[in-house]
Amino acid sequence: MPRILVIHGAGMSMRGKTAIETFGPMTLPEYETAISGYASDLGLDVEFFLSNNEGAVIDRLYAAHDEALDGCIINPAGFMRGYPALVAALSQVRFPSVEVHISNPARRGAVSEVASGTRCCVAGFGIEGYRLALAGLKAIVGAK
Repeated sequence: MPRILVIHGAGMSMRGKTAIETFGPMTLPEYETAISGYASDLGLDVEFFLSNNEGAVIDRLYAAHDEALDGCIINPAGFMRGYPALVAALSQVRFPSVEVHISNPARRGAVSEVASGTRCCVAGFGIEGYRLALAGLKAIVGAK
């Protein structure tokens, strides 16, 4: 079964607590429940990782590389701009990655630099964006 790492970046622990008008009322545990369901339906195994520290995210990406994980979804949240080491790490790992955003950052005038290190970006579909990203990764990595 393909293994996918789902990374929640800086501030994701605040989902459902603040900025509800932008990101909706779902909390991070609710995100993870929905994502786990999508993964199960697609025959994928997911592992979640949350950190507000760029270095910890980079360390987890490199460990995932060494563990031969098959893909990664990252919602960089607060790591969208000004984190070149994170972009480099995403570019260096052997597996494909997809950047996901619940809302469309461009509507808020934000542009993610992280996307340049990922294979693609899914934005603006709410929690459904994770399902789209998982389906895309499954198509890329194929069934093991």
